[in-house]
Amino acid sequence: MQILALEREQPGLAPDACMPHLRAEAARVWELQQAGILREIYFDADQHTAVLMLECADVDEARRILSEMPLVQAGLITFDVIPLAPYPGFARLFAEE
Repeated sequence: MQILALEREQPGLAPDACMPHLRAEAARVWELQQAGILREIYFDADQHTAVLMLECADVDEARRILSEMPLVQAGLITFDVIPLAPYPGFARLFAEE
């Protein structure tokens, strides 16, 4: 299942609060990519927050994996977890009228 995960910083987060955890965060991202769980990662250009595309069995697995991220464990960020389904609209192009 494809899961979209959108980072949310905790309100009032100091600009440098994440700095001590960023190396560990990058290492965990690398591990997840190498394991085939993290398919894509971006930053929202406006908010400078992470946007992750995960491949997981279900939403619960995605939440468990995200809860192990160093910045989440430090209480600095959370993630909105959005399960995705294939777009069915193309079938309309081939439907009998």
